[in-house]
Amino acid sequence: MSLMSLTATELGRKIQAKEVSVKEAVEAALSAIAAKEETIGSFVTIDEKYAKKRAGEVQKQIRDGTLKSPIAGVPVAIKDNLCTKGIRTTCSSRMLEHFIPSYTAEAVVNLERAGAVLIGKTNMDEFAMGSTTETSYFGVTRNPWNTDYAPGGSSGGSCAAVAAEECSYALGTDTGGSIRQPSAFCGVTGIKPTYGTVSRYGLIAYGSSLDQIGPIAKDVSDCAAVLEVISSWDRKDATSIKRQDLNFTAALLDDVRGMRIGMPKDYFGEGLDDEVKKAVLAAAKILEEKGAVVEEFDLGLVEYAVPAYYVIACAEASSNLARFDGIKYGYRTKEFDGLHQMYQKSRSEGFGQEVKRRILLGSFVLSSGYYDAYYLKALSVKSLIKREFDKAFAKYDVILGPAAPSAAPKIGSSLSNPIRMYLGDVYTVAANLAGLPGIALPCGKNSRNLPIGLQMTGDCFQEKNIIRAAYAYEQARKERRI
Repeated sequence: MSLMSLTATELGRKIQAKEVSVKEAVEAALSAIAAKEETIGSFVTIDEKYAKKRAGEVQKQIRDGTLKSPIAGVPVAIKDNLCTKGIRTTCSSRMLEHFIPSYTAEAVVNLERAGAVLIGKTNMDEFAMGSTTETSYFGVTRNPWNTDYAPGGSSGGSCAAVAAEECSYALGTDTGGSIRQPSAFCGVTGIKPTYGTVSRYGLIAYGSSLDQIGPIAKDVSDCAAVLEVISSWDRKDATSIKRQDLNFTAALLDDVRGMRIGMPKDYFGEGLDDEVKKAVLAAAKILEEKGAVVEEFDLGLVEYAVPAYYVIACAEASSNLARFDGIKYGYRTKEFDGLHQMYQKSRSEGFGQEVKRRILLGSFVLSSGYYDAYYLKALSVKSLIKREFDKAFAKYDVILGPAAPSAAPKIGSSLSNPIRMYLGDVYTVAANLAGLPGIALPCGKNSRNLPIGLQMTGDCFQEKNIIRAAYAYEQARKERRI
């Protein structure tokens, strides 16, 4: 069995027990990448030289007792919108094809302090704009379960790398479901923490009020362990929050007795695939059998979440991406006549179709004639959605539902219909609008043998509730071999 078949914490324990060296773990990851990458396309950049050098440094620190983290020496892949000093960071865009940052994102710094070994940067939808990892300038990432299908997005490269066992775990980012949806499509587990729990310093922003960094791994235990490591208050991030309750692994309890779980009726109506609905309801039944109180309820304003999200996200994107102008860094067109044309051609050639579409939409809703009608109204809806969740969490510990309306789509089917692609985020975007934590994990497969994902959402700063419920369900799946 390959070392990459182990969970991250299992491999970490073997490294600490000196049963496996860090060098062996890194070489196992690099061998898996060499064997599978041509088919899957999970990575934009693989830094073999850095990984091997880092393996030696980490091994020395483990040997002398300096590093005792459960993930010390374990190979990790990082989504390519997180800055890494000296290692190319592209956001899967031509605009940043040759960009090498001078600093490292705080979440990655926290991983390195714990002894993680970075092996490469994963593919993604360009500037995190997309739901399939097909908008990347560097090519499509394919779903390891069936390469005719998409892995989801925008963190599709990270999820595919974990699912294909090219690395032990990965970091992704979630603006409207970009960790949870591809985790569901690839049959892995991913957590989007409460907004402000993980520093966004060094994350190349898409929607600043929505983006959050989180772990992607084989199981709930790994995600909880990694989330503990990357979570921290950071003075460099004005949205970072000081929290005392970051011992997420304490919630790994196979016990949901008395937990109150709500299932929004709106999530199980028109548009939900029958096989997904059946799998999610079966998961709810298992939790009920284990002692949880499960009931349906009405969650208002669900139909407004997607339009409100895309107005806000695109408005913030148009502002955030204004810095990429061909002057300071990034792509610059070769032939131009004057400053204005240089701006125009650099941005036209440097950005892909989906990014340009969202910049145009964002610029439109922020324009003087439409600011009140669209952007301010979307902000009002965002507040109302948060209020609806507050009402729900006064009664429930966890909200349970599907992570996506269907299993993974075929490659090429989503980009031909952008509106349909946007509507695919219907179950995930509300958590970002309200700043809530969410987890996606496998709950079965459809008739095409593609994974189906279950989503659990918790109240702000209540990651332990979703980790506890997810872990209990995961244990039941193992016992019943579902």
